[in-house]
Amino acid sequence: MDLRYEAFCFADRRFYDLQSSTESGLPGDDFAHQLPALPDGWVQAERNVWRHLHPHGVQLPKQGWKIHVSAGLDNATAVLKATFDYCVERRIPFKYLQTVSIVLARNSKYAPREGSGKLITVYPTSTEQLEQVVTELAQLLDGQHGAYILSDLRYGKGPVYVRYGGFSEQWLEVDGQQVLAIEGPDGELVADQRKPVFSVPEWVQLPEFLAPHLAERNAGDPNAFPYRIKSSLHFSNGGGVYLATRKSDGKEVVLKEARPHAGLDREGRDAVARLELEHQILTRLAGVQGVPAVFDRFTEWEHLFVAMEFMPGRSLGQWLGMNYPLTHKEADDEKVAAYKERALALVHKVDDLMARVHERGVVFGDLHTMNILVDEDDEVSLIDFELSSTIEDLHRPTLGAPGFQAPADREGFDIDAYPLAALKLWIFLPLNAVLELSPAKLDQHVQVVKERFGLDDEYCRGVVDVLRPRVDPPTDPAFTAFDDAEPDWTVVRKEIATAILHSATPQRTDRLFPGDIEQFEVGGANFAYGAAGVLHALEASGEGRYPEHEDWLIRSVRREPPKQPGFYVGAHGIAHVLEDFGHHDVATELVESYAPLVETTQDHGLSAGLAGIGLNLLHFADTRGDDGFAARAEGLAERLARQLPDAPGPGGKARAGLLHGWSGPALFFLRMFERTTERRWLKLAEQALERDLAETMVALDGSLQVRDGNFRSLPYVGIGGAGIALVLTEFAAVAPERPCVEQLPGLLNACTSEFVIQPALTLGRAGQLATLAHATRHTPNERYERSIRQHLRALGWHAVRFGGGLAFPGVQLRRMSMDLNTGGAGVLLAIASTVDGRAPLPFLGKAQTPVLADR
Repeated sequence: MDLRYEAFCFADRRFYDLQSSTESGLPGDDFAHQLPALPDGWVQAERNVWRHLHPHGVQLPKQGWKIHVSAGLDNATAVLKATFDYCVERRIPFKYLQTVSIVLARNSKYAPREGSGKLITVYPTSTEQLEQVVTELAQLLDGQHGAYILSDLRYGKGPVYVRYGGFSEQWLEVDGQQVLAIEGPDGELVADQRKPVFSVPEWVQLPEFLAPHLAERNAGDPNAFPYRIKSSLHFSNGGGVYLATRKSDGKEVVLKEARPHAGLDREGRDAVARLELEHQILTRLAGVQGVPAVFDRFTEWEHLFVAMEFMPGRSLGQWLGMNYPLTHKEADDEKVAAYKERALALVHKVDDLMARVHERGVVFGDLHTMNILVDEDDEVSLIDFELSSTIEDLHRPTLGAPGFQAPADREGFDIDAYPLAALKLWIFLPLNAVLELSPAKLDQHVQVVKERFGLDDEYCRGVVDVLRPRVDPPTDPAFTAFDDAEPDWTVVRKEIATAILHSATPQRTDRLFPGDIEQFEVGGANFAYGAAGVLHALEASGEGRYPEHEDWLIRSVRREPPKQPGFYVGAHGIAHVLEDFGHHDVATELVESYAPLVETTQDHGLSAGLAGIGLNLLHFADTRGDDGFAARAEGLAERLARQLPDAPGPGGKARAGLLHGWSGPALFFLRMFERTTERRWLKLAEQALERDLAETMVALDGSLQVRDGNFRSLPYVGIGGAGIALVLTEFAAVAPERPCVEQLPGLLNACTSEFVIQPALTLGRAGQLATLAHATRHTPNERYERSIRQHLRALGWHAVRFGGGLAFPGVQLRRMSMDLNTGGAGVLLAIASTVDGRAPLPFLGKAQTPVLADR
């Protein structure tokens, strides 16, 4: 679970977006209404959730010691006013969160912990000014409170903190993600560590005046703490959950921690208030089998702790991941029937346990798959009662898991009846989050599980009766063109394109099409998450050109140039699209202006590195008949060839795949071989593929997938086996006799599962569909063709109606996305590749015979 997405769900119920002062619509929400006007000589600018204020003539370094000021919802305005006046009077640059709503979002329970508490950032120009400002702000704000900023060092007891980091934006790709960077002592970029723990780069000296505060932070006798922490079980912005032993008698317990002023719910209650409530509820439920006993409550270092019984088992979500038959390459009737029997038995046990909780007059309020534990004997228990309440003093939860939170029209014990019905659907088709985007899909999802698992009418009717909205029931049809016996793919493509075009916001400057949250980090113009990829998909799938949107793209790169040269997340991907659209001058400007940055790029991958840039230079050599571009591409290929022998072996976190692994360079080497016929490049392509294949493992179903840590394996395009298979398919067409080609069936088998949690091209079903179609065009395979048809139909499970067309949820299914990597544009491209024989992505083959032609 990527906790970053929670903060992007507050602004809009349909799309991931930033909150801004113009979007909240709440009276007085914007702090600017409470602040005096800036004097002459200042520049004010809004960027993402921040409002930046900078005095003329003040030059900031690229990096240094910065000051953060924390506050709660109740005192944020007062803290901001005082800090605003202080900084303006002394002409010190600073920024602050624009609205109260943004403060709530960034301090909510599942917001990233490293950003928690930060209301204001102040930028001193020197260490001497740092000391003066920190000292004076601490005196000015004495007595104010705020969430502890975990990434920083606190100065004294108040809300003032410091850390060393970047002042200006510099970017680096780490583990497949773009991260903010700072310069090391040698001038090379390194990650600006933004972890929820204070640290200083090894080459930076802690200012002397901060030494006592670091000593204070590290003070205290750990032996005085009454519990010995064995391991951490879970972290949220509100605190941690730990497995611990009580020192007095060695008893094993679960220890829950709550941080004051952090982990806020939508009513502003913090984690401490909720943990106090959980202690009261568990005391009331004492003796109920399946509910943890509570042992202890105490405060230590400003945090509240509650010790409770350790309940055995894994979460129901993990249980499903281990046992759900439709994620395996072959789910025969016997396996499906066995799963159905176990699943129905578990649902019955949860139902019984909830009845026992209700007998004590408690509404659980937060029933979902991570709060239900299943032990080795399939016995169940409940954990996490912080949103519970008594039936006499009912408090409606304002937090909740997507797809499980009861709507506002449910009262009393019906607040628990709703998620129980949702569980009965989820355990057979875990796509409940999609129903929040489109309640009309309920009937379709129930029909899917009824047919696939043979569920009886009474069970299905019970689910529908509880989950169907009572207020404003949906009027949209439950089924889409995907559900037709013989779908008209021309109609399907047109409906997806219609939704994409309807979502366009040409009046915005930060993005044209709503997509993944990454567009707010790497920009809204790029190929992966921005306008370039969407416009490419529309044209490449036969859905046309849109000159007004191309104009937006051109204005965007001139207004705010990309931060890096890479293909999927930088200048070269945008240049590729503009070149193909005939905007040759702008494409040339992009390629040439980023040439110096290419010289310093070390990343090897297709997404942000040398492989994608080199492939694009080969593309320019072809479109322009200019061998100069080919020579530059060859230079990058030589650099990659030198990197390959020293490439690190498989690590704990997966990278293998098309975008971030060595499959991208393998594709580049393969294209170099085709261009030059030099066998050396073919050998390098094989070595690069073998490097990615070294990260694979045989999964539970016998397929070959990329290993991610100790327990998870990935079959996807971006990172995963499908990405390797796309390139290995093309390698096999040139060198079928090479040993690595023998791994291709195992990789393709991983793309045949009936169930895929996300529809996305790089992270889900659309990518597996495109991979199978690409392979089947080269080597026909009846079993893969059946899976292709299954994937095409099952994309309809995610398809939601929007703007007169069909849209798709993005990462985590919380909001819709239109981009190429995670949303509708990628789905559109995968369908066009499958049914029309179009290339699935740039550099991967050319238009060929459709897989489904005349079938």
